[in-house]
Amino acid sequence: MDETTAATVTKTESVWDYPRPPRIEPVQAHLQVVFAGVVIADSIRGYRVLETSHPPTYYLPAEDVIAAHIRPTHGQSLCEFKGLAFYWNVKVGDRIAEHAAWSYPEPSRAFRTLAHYLAFYPGRMDACFVDGEQVEAQPGDYYGGWITADIRGPFKGGPDTAAW
Repeated sequence: MDETTAATVTKTESVWDYPRPPRIEPVQAHLQVVFAGVVIADSIRGYRVLETSHPPTYYLPAEDVIAAHIRPTHGQSLCEFKGLAFYWNVKVGDRIAEHAAWSYPEPSRAFRTLAHYLAFYPGRMDACFVDGEQVEAQPGDYYGGWITADIRGPFKGGPDTAAW
């Protein structure tokens, strides 16, 4: 096949092939987060965390997030792998999305790369994008995975999946 007839091949990934404990990997994809009509985060320096049964969770460097639109809020959660997570509200104008992002200021050694990164729940934003493709939010409201056309489930987070 020559260059004029070559087709772009998209690699399909099954979340059931992802590891447990999870793996972190850098991505060069263009990541964007939009809220209230404003691009509040825009990066090509992200990471994704891959864990069995979950679509990838994307982490963007804090420097690529508009600081004026995020505010720390109450609440914490503990990930057995990454450590203690802290939450952020997103505010643009009069609109507020509560607990819309999280970070690990002092993650475990295996995930220390995430120390100055934030992850966003795509279902709480107007839109999140990976290389221009709008993502679908992982089912449920606890996990923050980003589903793109090349990711296959079934995914943890929906009804009757708590025991997975």
